[in-house]
Amino acid sequence: MSVRRRLTTATGAVLLTFAVAGCSGLGRSAVGTIMYETEREAAVMVTSPLVKGCHRLAPAGATKVENNTLVDIVLYPTRDCKGKDSTYLPSNSGNGIVPGTLPWRSYSVIH
Repeated sequence: MSVRRRLTTATGAVLLTFAVAGCSGLGRSAVGTIMYETEREAAVMVTSPLVKGCHRLAPAGATKVENNTLVDIVLYPTRDCKGKDSTYLPSNSGNGIVPGTLPWRSYSVIH
């Protein structure tokens, strides 16, 4: 086997290893931003959140949320992404709470 062919094979193996490692889900993030507003109208922006786990919003919660990522999210009125009264929010859309309801306190990414 020629040196050039060995080098090409080795390079291909390295690139394949990186591709497999990149698709493992560890550390993957949602591309884009999630912007939300608190009850006191403070604006918060989260850039490229991780796709795994439960993400807490500001302690006071959020009254309006804009999902400007490439993935959908689910909003929860609890701090642990559990319970009923969750709200599905597709990518590139926004939503606000109905007056008299609890603010959203956490979200999870659908991937």
